[in-house]
Amino acid sequence: MSSNKKSLEGINPMIFLIVVMVLVVIASYIVPAGSFERVYVEAMDRKIVVADSFHYTEQNPIGLFDLMKSLTLGIQNASYIIAFLMIIGGMFAIMSGTGAINAGLANVVRATRGKEIIMIPVVMTVFGLMSCFCANFEEFLAFIPLILAVSLSMGFDSMTALGIVFGAVAAGYGGAATNAFTVGVAQSIAGLPTFSGMPLRLALFAVLLLVSMAYVMWHARRIKKNPQLSPSYTEDLENAKKYVLDADETAPLTTRQKLVLLVLFAAILWTVYGVLAHGYYIDELAAVFLTAGVIAGVVGGSRPSKICDDFLAGAANMLAPCIIIGMANAVVLMMSDAGIIDTIIYGLSNTLIGLPATLLASGMFVVQTIFNLAVPSGSGQAAITMPLMAPLADMLGITRQTAVLAFQLGSTFTDLIGPTSGEILVALAMCKVPYPKWVKWLFPLFCLWCLVAFAFLTYATVTAYGPF
Repeated sequence: MSSNKKSLEGINPMIFLIVVMVLVVIASYIVPAGSFERVYVEAMDRKIVVADSFHYTEQNPIGLFDLMKSLTLGIQNASYIIAFLMIIGGMFAIMSGTGAINAGLANVVRATRGKEIIMIPVVMTVFGLMSCFCANFEEFLAFIPLILAVSLSMGFDSMTALGIVFGAVAAGYGGAATNAFTVGVAQSIAGLPTFSGMPLRLALFAVLLLVSMAYVMWHARRIKKNPQLSPSYTEDLENAKKYVLDADETAPLTTRQKLVLLVLFAAILWTVYGVLAHGYYIDELAAVFLTAGVIAGVVGGSRPSKICDDFLAGAANMLAPCIIIGMANAVVLMMSDAGIIDTIIYGLSNTLIGLPATLLASGMFVVQTIFNLAVPSGSGQAAITMPLMAPLADMLGITRQTAVLAFQLGSTFTDLIGPTSGEILVALAMCKVPYPKWVKWLFPLFCLWCLVAFAFLTYATVTAYGPF
């Protein structure tokens, strides 16, 4: 491997975001500023774009001081997810301090010896269903250390762990059945019945999940046979010191450790119930896990001072991921302040006019995919693009439901590969996997997802996927 390639792979992920931020600054001087008119819709409690209202505005380029100020604004804008990550980090540190986490995982590894590969489809199915029906994404960051520990201890690698989590997310969000933040918002803007058209989306979810499972399992088998084939082999040598569990040397679980794991299991059930029955989101989930951490520390036999020390240490370990989240949000804020987001979507939507009917939905998917790099937020992207795409669908002769499906798919896949996706960069930082290695590993699967998307969108176009 050349020294240049080694240097590139070893770059801190923050550097990539700094480069993106600088590019946004440059774009603010080149790309004309523009804006759509927006109206507040009380029933949706949000502002949406008025179609055909785009107009150019006065240029508002970003200065050096604005660039430096963007980080603190980005951190403030992402304070809810940063607080969540710190609490999650603290909670797992408290549980780990009791020895229950390592002992429990070691027993799982020992119990599945010889059939480790089964773990992959089981976990991906569970995570995929949680994404498909409960819109879980950021929440899975809490499980990255656990999945990583199990994967490494079973003879797999960090890429397997990341693929398990985010392959499931791609299927769950791409084929979302009841995702209020993407499908729900987009359908309400398009005037469609809430969560209508579900059978086709469930079929899409199943296909995407099977494709993701097949790719991750293929990779895991290769690495199990020859660990040096892993793109993250070098990083995993370091990760192994912290995460690999010696299943043979681990003693049976003590009563206190069993109680700690019972608390963790109860917290997971509580979160699933809360999301489904009461619409829990970040604040409520943080409260659930904080409560679980304190109870686990007590039943695990930790003294109050140790509980506090473990919590602070766990929260401190999340500092780098939290800064990365803030930087990703800073990129979006700068683009918004410069007034170039609307110009970008206006230019992208104009490229659809003149496409053949069978390619229109696929063209919308491509537009949404590109735009998602700039606005990696499902509900935010829906509020900006769907008021344009819905009437455009009417004009071009495809159903609004098809336009929503194109948005849904386009707002998903680049979240898992784009340099502005805070969740991915956080997960990579946790696993110490360089961003270029992740992109190279994921790209074949990304292409497979796109092929599935094109096939389903073509079918939706031909069959007039409705109700309208």
